[in-house]
Amino acid sequence: MNDAVSDPAIARHGVFSLVIRTKAALYAAWMPLLRGGGIFVPSNREHQLGEEVLVLLSLLDDTVKIPIQGHVAWVNPPHAASNRPQGFGVQLQDSETCRELKKRVEGLLAGALQSSRPTNTI
Repeated sequence: MNDAVSDPAIARHGVFSLVIRTKAALYAAWMPLLRGGGIFVPSNREHQLGEEVLVLLSLLDDTVKIPIQGHVAWVNPPHAASNRPQGFGVQLQDSETCRELKKRVEGLLAGALQSSRPTNTI
């Protein structure tokens, strides 16, 4: 079972639902190299850099969905290198919600951010 799941039924008009159930899946999805941070969303749809999207994110056991509005800053095409999943990365905007999300993710991933383990993007 996949630990990070995007719901295609909700993926209409640039709106996606993403549930990240484990810290390992969060590590794989988190994109610290983007200014302000970013999150990778598995998706079978084609996406263009700069495309505006809204991601409703649920982290671990929290049932509250965090709305992340941003632009596509990364695209993994079908059959990406190293068997990385198809999808896109959203750069977090400079908003209170996104700043709080970044703090929370960095707290959850504390020592793992310096790891050399592969992620969904790099």
